[in-house]
Amino acid sequence: MTDMLHDWSQGYGVISHDFLTRNRISDLLTELAAEGTCTPTQAVDLLKAADRLCNAAMRQVAHMTYARQVYLDGRPLDQSDFKPTPEGHTGGALNMVPAYVGYLLANALTGTTRSWLMGQGHCVAAIDAVNVLMGNTEAAQAERYPLSDAGLSQLCQDFYSYAIDAEGRPAVPLGSHVNPHTGGGISEGGYLGFAGLQYVHMPLPGQELVTFLSDGAFEEQRGSDWAPRWWRGEDSGLVMPIMIANGRRIDQRSTMAQVGGVDWLREHLTLNGFDPVDIDGRDPAAFAWAIISMARDLRNAHQAITNGDAEYPVRLPYAIAETVKGFGFPGAGTNAAHNLPLVDNPAVNEAARERFNQGIAALHVDEHALRSAIATLRNHTQQRRPQEKDHPLAQIRVATPALPEIGIEQPDSPMAAIDHWFCALTRANPQLRVRIGNPDEIRSNRMNQTLDLLLHRVTAAEDGVAEGLQGSVITALNEEAIVSAALANRQGLNLAVSYEAFAVKMLGAMRQELIFSRHARELGRAPGWLSVPVIATSHTWENGKNEQSHQDPTLCDAWLQEMSDSAPVYFPVDSHSAIAVMRKVYASHGKVALIVAPKNPVDACLTVPEADAAAETGFAVLNADPGAELQLLAVGAYQLQAVRRAAQHLRYHGIPCSEVAIIEPGLLREGRDAMEEAVVHSDSELARQVPAARCRLFVCHGHAEVMTGVLRRLDTGPRTSRFLGYRNRGGTLDTFGMQFANQQSWAHLVAEAAQLLNRPLDDLLGKAEQAVLKGDGDPRLLQ
Repeated sequence: MTDMLHDWSQGYGVISHDFLTRNRISDLLTELAAEGTCTPTQAVDLLKAADRLCNAAMRQVAHMTYARQVYLDGRPLDQSDFKPTPEGHTGGALNMVPAYVGYLLANALTGTTRSWLMGQGHCVAAIDAVNVLMGNTEAAQAERYPLSDAGLSQLCQDFYSYAIDAEGRPAVPLGSHVNPHTGGGISEGGYLGFAGLQYVHMPLPGQELVTFLSDGAFEEQRGSDWAPRWWRGEDSGLVMPIMIANGRRIDQRSTMAQVGGVDWLREHLTLNGFDPVDIDGRDPAAFAWAIISMARDLRNAHQAITNGDAEYPVRLPYAIAETVKGFGFPGAGTNAAHNLPLVDNPAVNEAARERFNQGIAALHVDEHALRSAIATLRNHTQQRRPQEKDHPLAQIRVATPALPEIGIEQPDSPMAAIDHWFCALTRANPQLRVRIGNPDEIRSNRMNQTLDLLLHRVTAAEDGVAEGLQGSVITALNEEAIVSAALANRQGLNLAVSYEAFAVKMLGAMRQELIFSRHARELGRAPGWLSVPVIATSHTWENGKNEQSHQDPTLCDAWLQEMSDSAPVYFPVDSHSAIAVMRKVYASHGKVALIVAPKNPVDACLTVPEADAAAETGFAVLNADPGAELQLLAVGAYQLQAVRRAAQHLRYHGIPCSEVAIIEPGLLREGRDAMEEAVVHSDSELARQVPAARCRLFVCHGHAEVMTGVLRRLDTGPRTSRFLGYRNRGGTLDTFGMQFANQQSWAHLVAEAAQLLNRPLDDLLGKAEQAVLKGDGDPRLLQ
């Protein structure tokens, strides 16, 4: 085998192969030949091809940052060939090229198209460069970027071109981060660290996932250390995490670099249940060896557990790919390599031009040799496997699950009703792997039956506690980690439940998923994963025992500002409507929904048919008196309770009213683009279903200012419409206390109605009640 590897061992261009990698590859090729997977001759050809592709792709990455033109014949660039303003995360992208080429090489050597995920989404130039060279592209990129001087030059010109079309969308099939145009891309990677939280929850048994991680993200987002706690071979595919350890430095060195570098990381990983291995991060062959070896080791570890020779948790394989930032190009290893390694601009600086041309000359691959290498690596047809752009996790299609009906009799607590229904949902769909994200006390959130059925996932279950090795409830005191478990399980059934105030910490992960999903939908490639509900409970109006820090509607305010076609926000008002919106969410695909649900008992307001209709339209007209001058509109369960009591009082005093429960405010907004316009109500439909009264009083769960904008079409102006919302008042208060403090008690609503209708308050409230509203009496008088 050593003789056969001699030519490859000499390296090519900037790629060299150290002694350890050569020995590892020799052993690997012997194993592959013994298995009948790949002959030594085929393997050597693939190894050589990978070296050539790696050099060419690194050359293309450098061009994408600095150049307007690419010449496959290798000629140096003239001043006119450079971009006036270079841009790109060049060092990280250069480091990702050997990693991604190594991934392709591993697939070609073994005949398996594995899935891939990249945490450092800003390094997308590496993926696009390799994909374009390999022809591993979606239709739009394939047409625009053929393997020619013109096509590769167009790729450079489009990179950071900031081009925009007439509809305000990017005008080129390219981005600064991974996006749906990226062949095989499944996550933007714009929020550093979430890939590390998600990869272990992604593949199903029989699938394999390679994940490229960032040393900077390692310290930015905690929780990736827990991956060995969650992996189970019975319901999880093989995962191969690889950290690109390039000594990230922008404004400061990472903690890892300061406390001991890779030696410290290796010890840290070992203590946290990983089995770390070092590889040469400059060599695609080293990555290929790591991917194949890690998959084999993890498969063997699970077999040992199956045989009774070992126990969970497994020591999860983890590769550390040591390299220098921007390896293979001038400026490597400097802080400038993070972005623009040449420091000066070749378009205006002759010395920088010379350094650039020297750098690309070292990376040049003869066109004939390049095309031959590409043909060798493109062995998909012979091996009867899909291209990498079509890997399993990029082709998810989950059928709409069987959805249990709403029961006539439900618990008074909406969360308890959801608990009952979710158990029925999981029983009705045993083919779907379940992940429930739980950052706190799931029993406190009334999900008792769900926990007893599905169990906390642990490695050492205690007797008498709802725990199990194969539990589906992912519990950790980290909101980002637990919502990532739900969002990552794209081939299954998912739910995240959190206190409203804590759930705001999930926002980044939710938004990353939303952005990628919606962009895919814009391209006509609707995501195939079941929508994920995120339930915010123990919320602002019922969390009295934990002070104002726990009384925070920020998440619903923020999520209402996202596009309603992909990021719905629901405010169920009772148990029937809570289940109705759950049914609506799980009947859809590719959405991240927020449900603000009470866990305490609330009065039933809607029958089953009314709840279904309200979930569909986004609202329910509960009572409408003939000739009503005042319309009271509630967003939120406790808001509706106050509205109904105020309406009863007003009717008693001769003022006809109508009451409206708004379940999904986003359906009543003005559509801000064509996709959102397609789901919101038309003006005529809204006017027909919510007939206008002379005056309108809106009572809102969140801040009034946000809801004023969302419900602008129902706003008749400041003289005839008022919005009441959370006024940033709170403390150790019960629901009545919260409503009083934020001027949402029934009496406050009556006083607002009097002003809107220009009626004397004396006609509607007694002197003692008015005194309380002025701060001169005991608020309990209004309970």
